[in-house]
Amino acid sequence: MPASTASQPQTQPLAAAARAVLLALVAALTLFATGEPACLWWIALLGVAGLPAVLAPQHRLLGLLSRFAEVVVLGLAASQVAADTHLSGVTSGLGASAVLPYLAVPVTVTALRRRFREGAALLAVAAATLLISAAFTEVDGGRQLGQLGYLAVCAQWLILAGLGLYTAGTFQRVVRVRGEGKPQPYAEATRLLTQLRTVARQLPGATLDPGGISEHLLEELRVVAKTDRGAVLSASGGGRLVVLAQVGADRVDWETTLDADSAIADAWASQQPQTSTRSQARSQHSGEVSALIVPLVAGVRTVGLVVIEADTPHAYPPPVMSRVTALTGPAALRLEAALLFDEVRSLATNEERQRLAREIHDGVAQELVMVGYGIDNALATVHDDAEETAESLRMLRQEVTRVITELRLSLFELRSEVDRHGGLAAAIAEYARTVGASGGLRVHLSLDESTARLPAATEAELLRIAQEAVTNARKHAGASNLWVTCEVDPPYAQIEVSDDGHGIGDQHPEGHYGLAIMAERAERIRGRLEIRPRQPSGTTVAVVLGSSPRRDKVRGSAAAAEGEKPEDDH
Repeated sequence: MPASTASQPQTQPLAAAARAVLLALVAALTLFATGEPACLWWIALLGVAGLPAVLAPQHRLLGLLSRFAEVVVLGLAASQVAADTHLSGVTSGLGASAVLPYLAVPVTVTALRRRFREGAALLAVAAATLLISAAFTEVDGGRQLGQLGYLAVCAQWLILAGLGLYTAGTFQRVVRVRGEGKPQPYAEATRLLTQLRTVARQLPGATLDPGGISEHLLEELRVVAKTDRGAVLSASGGGRLVVLAQVGADRVDWETTLDADSAIADAWASQQPQTSTRSQARSQHSGEVSALIVPLVAGVRTVGLVVIEADTPHAYPPPVMSRVTALTGPAALRLEAALLFDEVRSLATNEERQRLAREIHDGVAQELVMVGYGIDNALATVHDDAEETAESLRMLRQEVTRVITELRLSLFELRSEVDRHGGLAAAIAEYARTVGASGGLRVHLSLDESTARLPAATEAELLRIAQEAVTNARKHAGASNLWVTCEVDPPYAQIEVSDDGHGIGDQHPEGHYGLAIMAERAERIRGRLEIRPRQPSGTTVAVVLGSSPRRDKVRGSAAAAEGEKPEDDH
């Protein structure tokens, strides 16, 4: 009981929204069927009857009485609306179809709460009310009970409601039988993750961040071995490595291909330390170089590599190598735990995102689509003298279309992820094009991505930051153009989203929930978020990770040229 009580406040807004939408639909259909606004009093009475179930969902007696009151009022209203529709022959009684769709509300509530006997009783009371009311209602000089059209319409809706109730009961019984005797995966996952959190808090530094562990290892190695530059590399799939952390005065473009002829590939394959007189960078360093490559092996699995280099010959004799391996052995286990935790977190996040996407698509989105179809049908049968009503329905149809568009964009955002073969730039470009097309924005893309890849967790965070920036520009900026720039050259990356809207003024990330989320994501991957106005109008949101090799070259050229005065300065 406590668990069900705690969950009811979460479902109350959805139940209230469903009642309100169906009441509006039934009211519109009733007005079209009868052409008499006085009949809307039945719809108002129907809303009053269901009010206790909305305001006090936890009260068992009030909810029960409210649902029975709803079906009684529903039966009386269906009979009266059918009589006021003024149809004869086979179509007599067709007006009851304007009201009877609301029968789904009380029956669905009982099905969701597994009160199938109560649902059957509601259907019985509804059938009795429809028959009794028809017996006392006169239509065209006769009793409504004798109209075959009225009886057929009532029987149709009662059978549909009964089939829905039976289907819900059968489905829940099947689920319950299949679940008996089987372990609960989410309960087991919760237990294991709770233990993992407890262990993580007891670790030195209380962190399971692969980048942080790698940086700490490199700092320890600089104490025991000469290191002009160094890096920790880890596998990313597809026979390639990613740089988790690096040290040194200059940025190094490390060799990240395992099928190349290099000491890095030899160390990975042999699981033994390797030395070399050649630099392990793609851009070779001039002069004498000593390189030491130590695999990080946990059990029988290679989880990464440590590469350190010195610009002197014979910098890593056996004693130095022994001191290095003494540090890399324990670090391999720590790094493996961090990488596994990172993978579990990524899998759990993606699975939850897919689950939410399915629930939204199969729930609210489908209901709104059906409401839109109902309004379309109502507009097709509107009388020529009901212009005001038709205009109201057109506005309602536009609103429903807008909500459906928002839901589809939310689904696309939830399902979007960086494909292993497509890359980060492709994922960002696809999202920007989709959102720009739906929002009427002209999208300008500038993509520059190298063949090397960032860690999967880093790419995921950068994608979410870009999505939030693009969504904010579409929703709040009032812009016409959107500029998206993506530059990835691991370990450097810069994502920039600019618009020509009205801007955000002096607002800081702390003052806007979306901006605060982006700032937290950037901090999580040791990046920085920049928010600045764009000239002549608009806003630029950028996230920067690491330092650009091109900027380093520009700074070096500027430093070399400093002090030289040009002959002409115009």
